[in-house]
Amino acid sequence: MNFKIAVLPGDGIGPEISVQGVDVMAAVCERFGHTVEFKYGIVGASAIDAVGDPFPKETLELCKESDAVLFSAVGDPKFDNDPTAKVRPEQGLLAMRKQLGLFANIRPVETFKCLIDKSPLKREIVDGANFICIRELTGGMYFGKKFESDDVAYDTNHYTRKEIERILRVGFEYARKRNKHLTVVDKANVLASSRLWRKVAQEMEPQFPDVKTDYMFVDNAAMKMILDPRFFDVMVTENTFGDILTDEGSVISGSMGLLPSASTGESTPVFEPIHGSWPQAKGLNIANPLAQILSVAMLFEYFGLAEEGKLIREAVDASLDAGVSTPDITGNKGTQYGTREVGAWIVEYIRKK
Repeated sequence: MNFKIAVLPGDGIGPEISVQGVDVMAAVCERFGHTVEFKYGIVGASAIDAVGDPFPKETLELCKESDAVLFSAVGDPKFDNDPTAKVRPEQGLLAMRKQLGLFANIRPVETFKCLIDKSPLKREIVDGANFICIRELTGGMYFGKKFESDDVAYDTNHYTRKEIERILRVGFEYARKRNKHLTVVDKANVLASSRLWRKVAQEMEPQFPDVKTDYMFVDNAAMKMILDPRFFDVMVTENTFGDILTDEGSVISGSMGLLPSASTGESTPVFEPIHGSWPQAKGLNIANPLAQILSVAMLFEYFGLAEEGKLIREAVDASLDAGVSTPDITGNKGTQYGTREVGAWIVEYIRKK
C-alpha cells in the first residue's frame, strides 16, 4: 500500500514523540513492502505563534489530501494561564475534528501484564480489564451555543437524532466485533439531551439483537470503572462525558503514556495519543512514546493491515517486558530510558523480525 501521512507534531512533547511514531511507521512499511510519504503541518500553539491560527487552512488542506493524520498534542501554559486569550491551542484540535467531520473517538483501555502493579487499582480489580470507550466528538457542549459575561455564562448541550444515531451505530458495530456488550452512558434522569440519547439507543437495539445493551448514568459509570473495570466491553457516550471518562479510564493501565486513540468519521482519520502536551517535559527526553507508537498500530489496523498492527503491539509488549521504559513507568528503579531510546529499541525490534 502507498501511504500519504500528514504529521502534526503540535506543542510541548509533541515533536519528540512524533518522531518515534514516524520512525516506527517507516520501519513497518519497509518490513512489509509498503511505501509512505510524510508531510508536516502546524497546529496548536506553534501555529498560533507562526500564523495566528491554531488550525490554518494549509493544515486543513494537507489533512484532506492525506490518507491519515498522525497527530501528537496541543497546549501551552501561556494560554492556559491567560483566561482573556481569545485564541487558544485547543481550538485547533476542535477545529480539526469539526472540519474533518471526525465524530467518533475510539479509545481502547487495556492492561499490560508486566505493569499490573503500576495501576492505582488493586491487581484483583484491574487484571484483565480490556474495553473500548467510544466518544461522540463533534456535538454537545463543546460545540453548542455559548454565552459569557461577567455575571452569566452558559454552554448548550445540543444534539440531533442524526448525530446520536451515527455514533451509536459505531458503538454497536464495535460491540459486535468484540464481546457483544454495549453500555450506553448518559444522564437521562436529569438532562433532556440524555433522554434523547437513551430513546434513540432503545429504538436501535432491535437492529442489533446479538448485542447485549445496557444503560448507565455517567456518575455510576465513573464509579463502576474504578470498582469493576472488567464489566465493560464497549462504552459509548456523548462528548463531555466521554472526555472525562476516557481520561479516567486511561490511568487504569498505569500510565497515560500507554494509550492511543483514533478519531474517525466523514474524512481523513486522525490517530493520536490520549495524553496532552506536557510542556514541563519538553526537550527533556522523558516523555513516553508508546501511546504515539500504538496509535500507528491503530492506523495500520484501520486500513485492514492487521499483521502490521500486530507487529507493533508485539514490539511494545517486548519493550515493556524487557524493562525498556521511560520514567513514568520505571520510576526511580532500574535502567532509565528516554523517549528516543525507547523508540529506537522498538524500531530495531521491528527490523529484526
